[in-house]
Amino acid sequence: MEKESVNKSKNKKGGMSARKQKIKAKLLKSYYGNPIKDMKLIAITGTTGKTVVAHYAHEILKATGEQVAVLASDQPFKMGMLHKFLSDAWKAGANYVIVTVPAEGLRNNVFYGLPVEVAAMTNFVTAGLEDMTPEEYIDTEKTLFDMKPNMVVLNHDDLNYSTFSDFKGVKKTLDFGMTGTGVKILNSKLYAKGTEATLSIHSEIVTAASFIPGETTVSYMACAVAIGVALGIEMDKILDGIANYEG
Repeated sequence: MEKESVNKSKNKKGGMSARKQKIKAKLLKSYYGNPIKDMKLIAITGTTGKTVVAHYAHEILKATGEQVAVLASDQPFKMGMLHKFLSDAWKAGANYVIVTVPAEGLRNNVFYGLPVEVAAMTNFVTAGLEDMTPEEYIDTEKTLFDMKPNMVVLNHDDLNYSTFSDFKGVKKTLDFGMTGTGVKILNSKLYAKGTEATLSIHSEIVTAASFIPGETTVSYMACAVAIGVALGIEMDKILDGIANYEG
């Protein structure tokens, strides 16, 4: 009975923390004038590759002439920092904001109440987890996709794809990978100072090239291409954007 009482106390404390974060989110939105209403948010999550994909997406949108701001870090950040970033981006004239989404931020409700245009998941590598179990990570990731993003991009090659395949976008869901159907990786070439990948997108064959070397880059490029396709961006602009990012 004593153990049950302790657990209930912890749950109550956690619930209070969540409620406080949600109240804080509403206060911050009011304080900064809710700038996100005039911008589109692209949220990129996963255990690895978030920052690279965020910069690819940044360059892709820039290639189309859009005004874009990016907050890309593998480290968690506080809610106040996120809302200030959104405010600064709006003041600078951005109409797109790209933010990496660490699981800890989701667990702390940092993104509470924000409309998500695109939610993309790079992968789920359990070896990359530090302070939570795989089950806890899945639960935290679910909170992002429960925010009803308009578009969802998922890695079909991921070993845990079946777990995340229930995540759907309100308007569109797109996958990528060697087993993907949206953006399919046909083959790749690795160089000392870069990477190439041949992709099939709705029967169109294209070659994406990046100055970022490494086998994992192939998947990150495919993820970025999928984000561009989901947004309806012309393929030449997508490929230009990927080629423009030099790391």
